[in-house]
Amino acid sequence: MSETRPKLLVVEDDPGLQRQLRWAYDGYEVLIAADRAAALTLLRAEEPAVATLDLGLPPDPDGVSEGFAVLGEMLALKPDLKVIVASGHGERESARRAIAEGAWDFYSKPIDIDALGLIVARAFHVQALEAENRRLAAREGGGASGLVTAAPEMQKVTRMIERVAGADVSVMLLGASGTGKEVLARSLHEASLRAKGSFVAINCAAIPETLLESELFGHEKGAFTGAVKTTEGKIEQAAGGTLFLDEIGDVPLPLQVKLLRFLQERVIERIGGRRPIAVDTRIVCATHQDIDAMVADGRFREDLYYRLAEIVVRIPALAERSGDAVLLARHFLKRHAAAMKLPVKGFTPDAIAAIEGWNWPGNVRELENRVKRAVIMADGSHVTADDLDLTGDAAPALPINLRAVREAADRAAIRQALAHAGGNISGTARLLGISRPTLYDLMKAYDLQP
Repeated sequence: MSETRPKLLVVEDDPGLQRQLRWAYDGYEVLIAADRAAALTLLRAEEPAVATLDLGLPPDPDGVSEGFAVLGEMLALKPDLKVIVASGHGERESARRAIAEGAWDFYSKPIDIDALGLIVARAFHVQALEAENRRLAAREGGGASGLVTAAPEMQKVTRMIERVAGADVSVMLLGASGTGKEVLARSLHEASLRAKGSFVAINCAAIPETLLESELFGHEKGAFTGAVKTTEGKIEQAAGGTLFLDEIGDVPLPLQVKLLRFLQERVIERIGGRRPIAVDTRIVCATHQDIDAMVADGRFREDLYYRLAEIVVRIPALAERSGDAVLLARHFLKRHAAAMKLPVKGFTPDAIAAIEGWNWPGNVRELENRVKRAVIMADGSHVTADDLDLTGDAAPALPINLRAVREAADRAAIRQALAHAGGNISGTARLLGISRPTLYDLMKAYDLQP
């Protein structure tokens, strides 16, 4: 049974606290180490995902030198280990130093088992998301490249992209601004049989109506004032590849007719030209507008809609993607810190909490912009909530006390696990890393049904 439970390494020299933690975390396989040598031995042998570390370890039980030495060696052995540091020695200074040296979170003594349990559970959740993302990123060939996600909501989208990539059909991507529609379109192209051809993108909303036709279909020399040479349009430039029409809902009705003719006959005529030109181009389009309402109102041709929307993919907002905000934030931080050669390594706990609590109305685009700015503004090696400008009125109101926080987190986690397990109690308990009796007690307390 222990083989199926997540492994938690507890580095603690107090025998009484060892017993208390082992009893409290019966949903995990708890590994106990009382000193540096035992901790490193267990880390090598068992490879736990999360560890709690008391900084006051022998031979310096009244200080923090040995604890920080253990922290450094553990992270050197396993960089992705989530270490939660606990200490009563110089709490604030120790917390800052621990985070700066790579600890995932900090908790001061005396330990509140329930509160520490929430931190441990969150650490396992984030570690699982990161591991799944690494597995997806390492998948070779035919995958939706360029995507950073571990959310079930987005994995459904990426699987759909992978399935339709090989079929030469038109695809319509529907989602709010900033959700990554162009990234998905490019991924679809790269996973298709047209990957060796060009990927050409055009934002239909960013080009004036008078120029959009020329941009799409090209023009002959002398076709209008300023047409000093024959120019291919985007459709021709994407021959053998993929043309991405972003904000397709902004294409004016007269041009929709010409676009429909191309989709039906696969030939175009440049402006001022008389010769039909056959073009083999796959069309992928996207919009943040309610395209069904536009069709109903007569603002978008129904026949064109059915030509463009042979496959429709709906992209969830970032707030609807479980765990993706933190995962993407870490990805953007690493990328921008490396690009700008800045010594920023990660986020402080208050920044992580702010990222998880924010609604992200601007979606992934807003997240990347905030992280990029924060990397530049950060004073130390870790980005804070202040650096992200996610403090004060910007953050959602927190529950009034720890019990309310715990109950809200428990309810959300149990509901999600029940959904994943199809209402099966044993499967739900395994997903949550707790025993069946504990799950029954929680469901009864929160009036939850399978």
